[in-house]
Amino acid sequence: MQYLHTMVRVRDVDASLDFYCNKLGLQEVRRSENEKGRYTLVFLAAPEDMERAKADQAPTVELTYNWDPEEYQGGRNFGHLAYRVDDIYATCRKLMEGGVTINRPPRDGRMAFVRSPDGISIELLQKGEALAPAEPWSSMANTGAW
Repeated sequence: MQYLHTMVRVRDVDASLDFYCNKLGLQEVRRSENEKGRYTLVFLAAPEDMERAKADQAPTVELTYNWDPEEYQGGRNFGHLAYRVDDIYATCRKLMEGGVTINRPPRDGRMAFVRSPDGISIELLQKGEALAPAEPWSSMANTGAW
């Protein structure tokens, strides 16, 4: 058995790609459009997974955009996507500067949560050992849910 991808339905391809690529740092692996089915699929991978994603088509996140508007409501049975980052403080700072709300700040230097434009919870985990607690993160309160 091999993990392939997680599919997330999105309402706005451009807003989603801005979040996942420009702000979170994922990269587009491939894209396909199906006129008969009226949908677009965009597969994204973390930079360190790009070679494997191109060769094996895994591990990726599949953004599914249905051309006919729909409202999606996340179920509690879907928890979150998780990514390991080199520097959790720098990643969260970049996301905040991009207008992303940090729902659970990395107060412990190890873990944070943010949300995509479609309400998908994203967990960020520090690579290796936790960083030493630092401001503004140490005293920052939680915002919303994750």
